[in-house]
This record gives sequence, C-alpha cells and structure tokens, in this order.
Amino acid sequence: MKRLTLIIPLVLYSIWAFAAKVDTVQIPSAAMNKTYKAAVAFPKAYAKSKANFPVLYLLHGGYGHFDDWLLKTPDKSLVKDLADEYNIIIVMPEGETFSYYVDSPVDPNSKFETYIISEVIPFIDSKYRTIADKKGRLITGLSMGGFGSLYLSTRHPELFAAAGSMSGALDPNMTTWKLPPDRFEMLTKMLDKIWGPMTPDSYLPYSVVNMADQMRRNGLPLVINIGVDDFLLEPNRELHRRLVYNHTPHDYSEQPGGHTWEFWQNALPGHLLFFSKVLKANGTYIL
Repeated sequence: MKRLTLIIPLVLYSIWAFAAKVDTVQIPSAAMNKTYKAAVAFPKAYAKSKANFPVLYLLHGGYGHFDDWLLKTPDKSLVKDLADEYNIIIVMPEGETFSYYVDSPVDPNSKFETYIISEVIPFIDSKYRTIADKKGRLITGLSMGGFGSLYLSTRHPELFAAAGSMSGALDPNMTTWKLPPDRFEMLTKMLDKIWGPMTPDSYLPYSVVNMADQMRRNGLPLVINIGVDDFLLEPNRELHRRLVYNHTPHDYSEQPGGHTWEFWQNALPGHLLFFSKVLKANGTYIL
C-alpha cells in the first residue's frame, strides 16, 4: 500500500509537468473604469524556453464570457492541447454580454474595441514573453467573437498577422439572420443597448460584410467557416461573395452543423493550422 501511495503523486506530478498551463489574470480598463478577467493558455514549451511566443486572441460569443472556450467545448482540454501542439499562447479576454467588441455609440461604459486594442494587447505583451509584433499576433472567435475578430483586425491591420471567424455574426442588420420572431425581438432589444436603434444607414459602419473592400486593401490572411444549418449562414455567404468579387484571397468553408459548441470544437483546430502556416511564412513559428 505504501508503494502505491508513493506512485500516485509521481504520476500526477508527471501529468502536471507536461501539460499546458492556464492562468487567469486581471486586466484593468481605464476606458471603462473596470477590471476584467482573461484566461491565458501557455504551451508547455513556454516554461522550458526563453523564446518569445506568438499569441492567438480567442474571442467568445454574445452570451458568453472569457472562460467559455475552457468550460463549454465537449473536449475540455481542446485549447490547452492546441497551445501545446502549435507552441502558441492563447489569450481569451472578456468581452461581456453582447458588447460586440466595439466602442458603443450609445453606451459610454461599453468600450471593448478600446479595451482589446489599447489595454489587453499591451498588458499581455508587457507581462509575458510574446512576439510583440503583428507578425506573431493572430485573432479569431465564435459568433459575436467572429464578428469581433474580423471587425478589430480590419480596423487595426497593423496589429495582426491574420484573422478568422467561426459562425460569425457578421452583419448587425438582423433581417439577414434566420430567426423566429420571438428570438428576433429579444436579440433586437439586447443589441439596441450597444448599437442604438438600427436603421439601414446606421448599421453600415459596423457591418463586417460592408468591410470587404477594406479587407482587400489590408491584405490580411483570413479564414472563415460556418455550419450549413447555422442561422447566420447568409451573412457569411454574403461576405464570401463580396470577397470573391473584389479578388480578396481568403479561406472560406461550410461544414455540416449549426451554432453549437460541437461545431466550434471541430472548427478551431483548422484555424490553428491555417494560422501556423501564416506564422511559418512570417518566420515566427516556434518549433
């Protein structure tokens, strides 16, 4: 029995020693006079090396919070395993409920574009050994986070090497979404708190679909995917059509599935593979 008692702690130590590490950090926002949490997953190589590592910002959806990607995927080790596989730091910041990662034109207390761009990224670069340059910085997300990823990277192309979207809510004009009337009304009320009452003209500056020409000018590598049963399928197809029309290179795909964690769990590894090729081309991939 004593022999077994000794073996079990050693086994547990071995598992811990060779597993990715996840920190929860507090990142203050001067813009919103508030402090939010973020989860940061490190590859096991981080502790063994003095190198600077690339960073992926992984954004959550509209009803979610910073730890969704750790708690809601069917495989709870997904993010940690991908951090290990690709030797990349994965940062999961807070975006609150339906902030859309924008500086709200109607709510002065919701400034999540400023938070992510001017507060989260500098904080991460100052606290950890990161490649503090666009060549080593990536961004993607699901649903609202897919919108946020493409919105932020299109407006700040000097900060990112590539961007992605999974099941992105890419158009604030919800008439393009396939929703039952009761859900349409509920979401309209929630989004009005961030955007204000939307009119055909007022939503255009915030529509990722309407940013296709800017994406062409920026030239960032883009990866976009969506489930064929997703209620957000049409806005994604429309962005794809516009990018094809204006000759913007991008990786677009549709797969079986809907607006579910099973779909996003299957999609995220493809985004990491896409991003790894960008990092290799930039000379910032850590072997």
